[in-house]
Amino acid sequence: MHSTSLPDAPLLREPLHAPVAHLIRGGVVEGIHYGSVVVLDAGGTVRVQLGDIEAACYPRSALKPVQAVAMVRAGLPLDGELLSLAAASHSGEERHLAGTRRILELAGVGESDLRNVPDLPFDPVVRDAWVREGRLPSRLAQNCSGKHAAMLYTCRLNGWPLEEYLDPGHPLQRAIAEAVEDLTGQRVAQVTVDGCGAPLFSVSLHGLARAAARITTAAPGTPEARVADAMREHAEMASGTGRDVAALMRAVPGLLAKDGFEGVQVAALPDGRAVAVKISDGANRARIPVAAAALARAGVDPSLLGEFQGEALLGGGRAVGCVRPVRSLEPVAVAPCA
Repeated sequence: MHSTSLPDAPLLREPLHAPVAHLIRGGVVEGIHYGSVVVLDAGGTVRVQLGDIEAACYPRSALKPVQAVAMVRAGLPLDGELLSLAAASHSGEERHLAGTRRILELAGVGESDLRNVPDLPFDPVVRDAWVREGRLPSRLAQNCSGKHAAMLYTCRLNGWPLEEYLDPGHPLQRAIAEAVEDLTGQRVAQVTVDGCGAPLFSVSLHGLARAAARITTAAPGTPEARVADAMREHAEMASGTGRDVAALMRAVPGLLAKDGFEGVQVAALPDGRAVAVKISDGANRARIPVAAAALARAGVDPSLLGEFQGEALLGGGRAVGCVRPVRSLEPVAVAPCA
């Protein structure tokens, strides 16, 4: 799995995170979110860094675009909505279920061949409707089912065994590991199991940003460009209706963005500028405000990012505060919290 030409894997250590966002209520800093942030310029040089961008971390679902690239390199013929779904953490909407069924149909396999964990839909509205209808958790509804269906399709096309497709030693997972190392530019530090059951590869936050930049700057028609185009053109298929990561891609022309559990966010522009964020406590409420501030530091027009300042903190039903990135991340003056 490891190429001798790559730098060593990132160190397995306790990350030296730094404050990246303040929880402000009534003008008082009520809490602090720690984490790490990296901003790369178009040439790949680190322009902004907070915390520990070189320690090993788990990108979680933010690595899915890389996994999708690996599958396309291995012959996966999907494009458009279905390729976006292959890189998705989807909401469990009917279009996501229908798309996953279509990938399974193309592969000549069924839902029973999926090895992801059964779950309810990720979107709370969709999930509540699912429960009211008396439907049980299913592998199809779980947010990684599109990726798993694409994995089965890739295996079928290559004549690889289907039953053990999640084994780290399986040819599919070895191909994915090679793509992770190629695109991040570093060896994998550790392999574990993600929430859906697939192998999860540990890299640095810096490496994750490099991988996103490699994908968005690839030549047209390459596996990387096909994945980037599919996700940007079908942002809701890679996430869901009302999801912040889809809205971010819609707001910033050419942006590729992917979120991951435990407070991970990566985003890259067509010229190679890229950002990656890890919120140390996994808090979702800090992920997008910090990522938006990092994008502004990368040169994105702040006027495009106004809706990504985070949800207001409520007191007695009215706004009394907010989650605000630390001042070193804010590129311009911002209005004070309520």
